[in-house]
Amino acid sequence: MPNDRSQHRPLILASASQVRLALLQAAGLHATAVPARIDEEAVRGSLTAASASPRDIADALAEMKARKLADRHPEALVLGCDQVLAFRDQIFGKPETRADATAQLRTLRGQTHKLLSAVVLYDAAKPVWRHVSEARLTMHNFSDTYLDGYVDRNWPAISASVGGYLLEAEGVRLFSAVEGDYFTILGLPLLPLLSYLGLRGFIET
Repeated sequence: MPNDRSQHRPLILASASQVRLALLQAAGLHATAVPARIDEEAVRGSLTAASASPRDIADALAEMKARKLADRHPEALVLGCDQVLAFRDQIFGKPETRADATAQLRTLRGQTHKLLSAVVLYDAAKPVWRHVSEARLTMHNFSDTYLDGYVDRNWPAISASVGGYLLEAEGVRLFSAVEGDYFTILGLPLLPLLSYLGLRGFIET
């Protein structure tokens, strides 16, 4: 039987993502966010050059984030997350400028791409669980006029999203079909995580 102490372990989200933090807190978890400072672009570039799969890239980045904070907070559960957008042989990151966002969305329009969301959980500074979920999203063949207006209306918020869109906001209008778990698209496979936490007695079930 889980004891009260196991259900009150601090949970640290190794991320600055307010969306992920809000998902955890809305599920009744007492989570705090502490950004893990790693050079994601350099790591992603190195792994891509080594022909790592998008799934392995997402998993590796999630683990790096979790491990960095777990070393500092061995008493806590530490959750690392990462999301990779894969389209054909390209890996997309977060757009740095409006022009980047426009170019990414122009490439993706009328096409189907994949989002892979990885989570890695550390307990006592050791990895104990990992999961990668995948979603497939198909975009409308929207006009240049709508694309330009969308980026203007939603910048800089979309700079926090790989691919340059936020499905939970106006970005939903860009899509004709979505296959996969909504939480995966938001960057946190929440249901598998909650199942594991309940199985281990970290949360009440």
